[in-house]
Amino acid sequence: MRQFILALDEGTTSARAILYDEEAKVISVGQHEFKQIYPHPGWVEHNPEEIWQAQQTAIREALQYTKTCSAEIKCMGITNQRETTVVWDKKTGIPVTNAIVWQCRRTAEEVEEVKKQYGETIKYKTGLIPDSYFSAPKVKWILDNIPDARVSAERGELILGTIDTYLIYRLTNGQTHVTDPSNASRTLLYNIKKNAWDSDLLEIFSVPESMLPEVKPSSGLIAYTDILGETIPIMGCAGDQQAALIGHNAIHLGDSKCTYGTGNFLLMNTGKQPVNSQKLLSTIAWNIQGETIYALEGSIFTTGAAIQWLRDGLGIINTAKETETIAQSIQDNQGVYIVPALTGLGAPHWDQLARGTIIGLTRGTTRAHIIRATLESIAYQTKDLIETMQQDSQTSIKKLRVDGGATQNNFLMQFQADILGITITRPKAIEATARGVAYLAGLGEGIWMNPEELPTLSIESDDFTPKKSEQERERLIKGWKEALEKTLTH
Repeated sequence: MRQFILALDEGTTSARAILYDEEAKVISVGQHEFKQIYPHPGWVEHNPEEIWQAQQTAIREALQYTKTCSAEIKCMGITNQRETTVVWDKKTGIPVTNAIVWQCRRTAEEVEEVKKQYGETIKYKTGLIPDSYFSAPKVKWILDNIPDARVSAERGELILGTIDTYLIYRLTNGQTHVTDPSNASRTLLYNIKKNAWDSDLLEIFSVPESMLPEVKPSSGLIAYTDILGETIPIMGCAGDQQAALIGHNAIHLGDSKCTYGTGNFLLMNTGKQPVNSQKLLSTIAWNIQGETIYALEGSIFTTGAAIQWLRDGLGIINTAKETETIAQSIQDNQGVYIVPALTGLGAPHWDQLARGTIIGLTRGTTRAHIIRATLESIAYQTKDLIETMQQDSQTSIKKLRVDGGATQNNFLMQFQADILGITITRPKAIEATARGVAYLAGLGEGIWMNPEELPTLSIESDDFTPKKSEQERERLIKGWKEALEKTLTH
């Protein structure tokens, strides 16, 4: 009988299901989008039930494509958009409100007050900088603003989770309430040094301990699901960026990758100890076979989302793909810079109150300049991240491995190489997130005995090497810094 690993990849805009064989080769893919909900400016929500339905549809598509039966699935892994938070009734499984998405800024002002009073304590315990990006402020908002939620939570009637937790709960018909360390470490409630929920943090954010999921290893038996008619073990779980890190086989100290998705996420494997950084995040990468591995991370909130804004907000493009041709149709940006702080600025600037800025407009500015400047802004933000990460880790990044949808844009990848002055390596198989959680599930199932045995990525890749002169590079970066200065509120 054929044996497969089923990876569920629940992202910010769609749910996917990818079937892998025991050599980690993609057999089939199912994908289904779900709605983005914007109740107020700066607010972003998802309907948890719609996510669940989208994930089921994606699973059916993946299995139908190859006529795979559930008996052929040896194990399952789950990777997910991180920080997005759901609170639901323990008995009925019904969410008390929509999921609050990681991009949502509704708690920004309140978090600024928390940062002033408890910022150092939170950073020491969690490795994170207090920001509305993370889960705890979202939970507190739900408990404080949804009628009767606080009272119900204190009675032990409500539970919480990131999307992995919610999906596992649904996959197990409400029998299992768990998460893994990589997701727990993104909540502002988890002490990454002690590998445990922290009572001081729970008190700071007024979250009852009874709401918390049990923390299971990222690789190993997490639960069983019979959603497909057969009992299948869920053997892997990790937040999407940590999954992408191991998906790049970045299992050694100093290995790094950058994922270009809705946002950009740069992670460096820092081994068995977290690295202290004022502007970047120390986070748990994964826990495999009892060993916790840490990562240094920089998160940019709006990169691919800025391209979506060009399409859905401004209506000046029809598809993301056409931005490459349009950007290449002009020689330069003519001094137009965009800082896409549409939901604030993440690392290394951490300015929740910043809002998007466009400078350098003239009568000669066209939509092509706006589109090109938006693509260039992704590269500039990534440059800011890499410079900070190299300084704080005291490790030089000589080559950057990349993945994610936006890396298909050759203009962006070349401009990224030019601005960084280093080689950008894009594997032919650019999907690392789902592969990573397939690795974790396979390790848990015993398909591979340890991370050193994981199948390596194809050596086939597209390399983008710097072509601009140092003088030109500095001129462009100077323009970016001027635009950034006009955007920052502190």
